[in-house]
Amino acid sequence: MKQQPPQEYLSGYNAVEHEVVLYPEWEAAQIFNPEQNIKDGVTEENAPVFSMVLPPPNVTGILHTGHAIMCTVEDVFTRFHRMNGYRTLWIPGADHAAIATQSKVEKELEKKGIKPRQLPREELFAKIQEYAMESKSTIQSQLRAMGSSLDWSREAFTLDEARQEAVVEAFKRLYNLGLIYQGERIVNWDPKGQTVISDDEIIYKEETSKFYELQYGPFVIGTVRPETKFGDKYVVVHPDDARYAQFNHGDTFECEWINGPITATVIKDDSIDMEFGTGAMTITPWHSKVDFEIANRHNLEKEQIIDTYGKLLPVAGDFAGMKISEARAKIIEKLKEKNLVVSEKDYTHNVATAERTEGMVEPQIMKQWFVAVEKEFVLEHSEIDGINSGDKVTLKGMMQHVVNNKSIAMVPERYEAVYFSWINNLHDWCISRQIIYGHRIPVWTHPVKGTEISLVSPDASDTEWSQDPDTLDTWFSSALWTFSTLGWPNTTDDLKIYHPTSMLETGPDILFFWVARMILMSTTLIGQIPFKTVYFHGTVYDEKGRKISKSLGNGIDPLEIRKTHGIDALRMALTVGNPPGSNLNLGTDKVGAYKKYTNKLWNIARFCLSYYQKPDMEVISTSPWGSYVAEQQEMMNTIGKNIENHKIYLAAEEAYHYTWHTFADKIIEELKTVLADTEHADYETASHTLSYLFKNLLTMNHVFMPFITEKIWKDVRTLNDDLPRFLAITQWNK
Repeated sequence: MKQQPPQEYLSGYNAVEHEVVLYPEWEAAQIFNPEQNIKDGVTEENAPVFSMVLPPPNVTGILHTGHAIMCTVEDVFTRFHRMNGYRTLWIPGADHAAIATQSKVEKELEKKGIKPRQLPREELFAKIQEYAMESKSTIQSQLRAMGSSLDWSREAFTLDEARQEAVVEAFKRLYNLGLIYQGERIVNWDPKGQTVISDDEIIYKEETSKFYELQYGPFVIGTVRPETKFGDKYVVVHPDDARYAQFNHGDTFECEWINGPITATVIKDDSIDMEFGTGAMTITPWHSKVDFEIANRHNLEKEQIIDTYGKLLPVAGDFAGMKISEARAKIIEKLKEKNLVVSEKDYTHNVATAERTEGMVEPQIMKQWFVAVEKEFVLEHSEIDGINSGDKVTLKGMMQHVVNNKSIAMVPERYEAVYFSWINNLHDWCISRQIIYGHRIPVWTHPVKGTEISLVSPDASDTEWSQDPDTLDTWFSSALWTFSTLGWPNTTDDLKIYHPTSMLETGPDILFFWVARMILMSTTLIGQIPFKTVYFHGTVYDEKGRKISKSLGNGIDPLEIRKTHGIDALRMALTVGNPPGSNLNLGTDKVGAYKKYTNKLWNIARFCLSYYQKPDMEVISTSPWGSYVAEQQEMMNTIGKNIENHKIYLAAEEAYHYTWHTFADKIIEELKTVLADTEHADYETASHTLSYLFKNLLTMNHVFMPFITEKIWKDVRTLNDDLPRFLAITQWNK
């Protein structure tokens, strides 16, 4: 018999009204906690496992479309596996993002007239930590707003106590294996941020500068940076360059230079490109990685020209103390007076800048801590296919091996080539940073007692113990993320059950920052791969195909979209037409189209609730509409297979088309004529069949649109209390 649906179905769907209520209900019931699901009888204890870590958002940021696509894709996979009976765990967390977070707080302090670096270390750390905790709270609420079905009972932070324990243990083990060492090498120095940064934290910006050809004795050399040339006393040419055949390696000559006459030495090296310029170059080993390597090969002297604040040192004579940007033109003017400028022309090239501070990177030779990626060591324990416990390995070799032999699959596969292009040219990783916020390097030294690695002083009563003042690169702690979040270095049940994790979903922009380093740490420290599959989502652009940026003002705030369109509509817009690794054009028009879809589902619910009955499979088995049941089962199988094969963009589109064009346009329209007459001979069969198909329709759409489907499910349960309490823990295809 027909019944009235709840009054609210007589008007349009109000997304925000229901979204703010539903997530707290899920969380209170702990349905995202796999152990609770086992206790509640939802999941079998020996069920297959699906586990994943959330790439921890930086505490400096707020939710943007990049986070939104990440949350959506990961939640689709998570909800699907949970509904298919997997012991499903998705771990939340946040990253302390040391350089970015400290930089942000320092700027705010400077606005108040406070010089951050003059504050006591503990006081500055406390101020940064306070900001980080406030920002972390904001991120938590935003992740919940996106419907992310994370197990909040296992939430982690890269700078919490548990992660500190893991970081110290990791450092100690790598140090004892000889894989962490301290040495003087050339590093990327950010004069603006006053810290070392990694190669991956450099942004290359195109710039047009003057390219100068300068007379250097009998040679003509080219440069865009005359300010580095004060200490140049070596000219390097290729051994096979016929233009310089009259010179032998080690020959010396006298020449006039910037601050007067010098004695220069000829060096012959195979690395020189004979086709570039004159084929001759002077080298500045202290301020160029290429020059540093040449100097090391030939045991040449190295002299510092520029200080850590980007100013010229006394070797520059009259130019000492000047910023390099100010000195350049004056140096050229002096060289012109000496008739040493052969030519000058405009030259477009890439300039290295620091990602966080936008300051120009100035290479420097400094004493820092490094991870040795090509040093052999004995791997104590291995569960890695093709590598045995006790084998001699290198970090670089293991990072190559596990992707080469497909122990770790990348989706799409083309990113394997990108991965190898970096790994094959990998250099030792500089892990020390000259900032306050972060994991302080756990190395303590004593003038008599030597060195110890510990989180705290080996003996607090002995004031001669001193800790290294630097902190660790943020990526050192986040590289431990898949297993430190599961309790390592302790041997926990979580670690035994959920590691290696099933999947890592992330953006290709942190393939080297994070993905590669997690492989490095996991294979070395626990002898396991960190994840079986890496799924790369693409970049979100606006509807015109432009990169989203503050300057263009073309960003889409997910929480603003929530107010106008609802999160379910946004999630569908981020999923349909979004293959892995592809860029996605997103505008409010696309989100608006899926708002219409949520309204369509709401209208479908209004009709189905009016005729809903507890489905009786015996009645349905005699239904003349049995083909619809079979067709729906086949569609759910197809959608499920596409999700399993990482084609969620196809799965979402299939759910959309089935709902709109098959269920609404075909099934409902056909059954309407029967259901309009309660005396019709097939009335009962029609209502039971419709109710059964409707239940599965909600299940099919839930992984993509969790809020509206869960809301409708609650109303279905008022008519059928045999159903599970939540749609989120209902079996996928039953």
